[in-house]
Amino acid sequence: MSNFATSINQVEQFLRHLQNEIVSALEEVDGKAKFRRDAWQRAGGGGGESRVLIDGGVFEQAGVSFSHVFGEQMPPSATKSRPELAGRKFQAMGVSLVLHPRNPYIPTTHANFRFFVAESESVEPIWWFGGGFDLTPYYAFPEDIVHWHHTARAACIPFGDDVYPRYKKWCDEYFYLKHRNEPRGVGGLFFDDLNEGGFEHCLAFTKSAAAHFLPAYLPTVEAHRNDEYGEREREFQLYRRGRYVEFNLLYDRGTLFGIQSGGRTESILMSLPPRVRWEYDWHAKPGSREEELTSYYLVPRDWLAEH
Repeated sequence: MSNFATSINQVEQFLRHLQNEIVSALEEVDGKAKFRRDAWQRAGGGGGESRVLIDGGVFEQAGVSFSHVFGEQMPPSATKSRPELAGRKFQAMGVSLVLHPRNPYIPTTHANFRFFVAESESVEPIWWFGGGFDLTPYYAFPEDIVHWHHTARAACIPFGDDVYPRYKKWCDEYFYLKHRNEPRGVGGLFFDDLNEGGFEHCLAFTKSAAAHFLPAYLPTVEAHRNDEYGEREREFQLYRRGRYVEFNLLYDRGTLFGIQSGGRTESILMSLPPRVRWEYDWHAKPGSREEELTSYYLVPRDWLAEH
């Protein structure tokens, strides 16, 4: 890859613009609260800016963070699947977001778009892109899920017919709680170690995935922002948020990378919901909408083929 520094700057400009675009759109949709901005520096090199919205009209908490950090040695979470990169210097930049709506009928969602560079004095830098987006409903609606996956597929179509099925499957497999034997949500797209086809091609795909996130999610927000709910639905939402916490703390690569690389703890853990609960050996009533979530929706399936 020629003009390596120029290429890195190109990625950074894209990610900073993406953060601004998403924050502006979410503030407009929320209609009540604004994002607080926290710029931070990392002792080991680099920094970022966390933007967090709290107690909004739609979002109980929403976080959209940009980071660009440097280090002398790749953290273990980044070399687990690529041990040959251990000991290399690195750069990592990305935008990561998690949205926790107040209304239980609006799903929680997560998206991440990132770029890594592993550097060594003796060989050319190794770079790759990663990211995607996924949806975690509490009370699910088939039309919302179909729209979500239809939009995810639209992001992939210009890059090959096999891209959406491959990254959908990867998403289903990655966002899976092994100790619960269930997926975190209804999936979406997940990709990592992307460098096939060259830098411009991979950046174009990452941009396409990022551009399709808001069109995939915001119609669901608008459809359910005024749905009435009571204590039962709220308590179930808080209970299911516990699964979200479990995944992020036990399995999520981004969380592990941030902690292991000495990132800002508040920014790393802003993905966690502001309120959550656990209940020992809780079971949904058979035939209830709460039971429907795990019996029907939290089962990997080809939503576009079935609907």
